[in-house]
Amino acid sequence: MANNEGEMQCGSMLFKQEELQEMSGVNVGGDYVEVMCGCTSHRYGDAVARLRVFPTGDLEITCECTPGCDEGLSFFVSTVSFSCLSDAFGKMGFDFFDCMMLDKLTPAAFEKHSGRETARKWKNNVWVIIGGEKVPLSKTVLLKYYNESSKKCSRSNRSQGAKVCHRDEFVGCNDCGKERRFRLRSRDECRLHHNAMGDPNWKCSDFPYDKITCEEEEERGSRKVYRGCTRSPSCKGCTSCVCFGCELCRFSECTCQTCVDFTSNVKA
Repeated sequence: MANNEGEMQCGSMLFKQEELQEMSGVNVGGDYVEVMCGCTSHRYGDAVARLRVFPTGDLEITCECTPGCDEGLSFFVSTVSFSCLSDAFGKMGFDFFDCMMLDKLTPAAFEKHSGRETARKWKNNVWVIIGGEKVPLSKTVLLKYYNESSKKCSRSNRSQGAKVCHRDEFVGCNDCGKERRFRLRSRDECRLHHNAMGDPNWKCSDFPYDKITCEEEEERGSRKVYRGCTRSPSCKGCTSCVCFGCELCRFSECTCQTCVDFTSNVKA
């Protein structure tokens, strides 16, 4: 019992009690605070999930969306209800079983998964319930550590005397081979690219920014040469735009060898 109380105290230190008291679904863990969250699509309605906030600034969302059901998804599903759910998820562009297994999404990925029409604005589109009202994350205290982490990265990069710039990168589709552009200007964008690179079965339909298929044309070669280098627009790769690891593009919670090695070296 004493250990449990210690863990609760550790999680409860992230925010003051009055900052969380009117939020719905608050759960304090050992090193995180979890709340109910959601994102609204004008076409599909509310996608409900749970958001975990960590002191490192990391944000993790576990999706619990089930179209037309307020009680959550039961594993005992009749043939008729399974068919209805599968059709509903199919119209949204998702696989039913994939949605059942969704876990640890970034806010940006959850925003896309919800079917939100105006994506890439997750701070305003993902909400929590406070006093019975939907409130955007940007207007809550929940982004406190996320914002501090971003500022810390910026200060660290400036102190090293270098202007950090991650150029755009391309990820190839496992089905059609077409390459899709990923911007790497923020930690969220870097994480989306990192996840895509780590998925051997990544395909066009997984593209996080727009709903596309393999039928969509890829960028022309003449356009691909422009990748956002601040030194030269058509740079093929230099010390100003090619990063070999920093706090913006490496993640302490990721178990891939690249991130594990980076985290170990930083601690050392």
